[in-house]
Amino acid sequence: MFNASENPPVIWPQESTITDFEGKWWVAHTKSRNEKALAHDMVNRDINYFLPMSWNVRRKSRRTIKSLIPLFSGYIFFCGDEAKRIEILKTNRIANLIEVVDQQQFIDDLVQIERVLRTGEVLIPHKYLRKGQKCRIIAGPLLGIQGIIVSIKGHTRLVLQVDMLGQAASVEIEIDMIEPVE
Repeated sequence: MFNASENPPVIWPQESTITDFEGKWWVAHTKSRNEKALAHDMVNRDINYFLPMSWNVRRKSRRTIKSLIPLFSGYIFFCGDEAKRIEILKTNRIANLIEVVDQQQFIDDLVQIERVLRTGEVLIPHKYLRKGQKCRIIAGPLLGIQGIIVSIKGHTRLVLQVDMLGQAASVEIEIDMIEPVE
């Protein structure tokens, strides 16, 4: 485990933004809990990467423990040519390399995360949800209710359907109160 001062930078090189990087983007799926160690290896090899992280604060036996954790556990994003890809594989910290098929969409997705991190706002990991996905409420007075998630005028709603009638109703919910139904 790293002390706060030993954490790798979120972006390497630090003065850059991810839109400055040249080459092909890859997703490195790391071996368990190797994200930061791989980032340090990439710094030493001068490989451009993006490792979004957020602070996690927890209490343990009257102590407050604050640690910087990867936003996407097990993943680090890097950009480079074939030689850089081979250098990454030599670290022995990779479980799998995922080729990014739609480079522009991937960059657009990462730029949004980078922009939020640069503002200092707090990002926390969250379950991936998509509109139209069947979800279940996991807390509060509506615990256990299932429906389909939609977004209307910027508000998240859970649609409850009565198929026999061909009718539905919806209730506004907080996004962190739901989980996908498998």
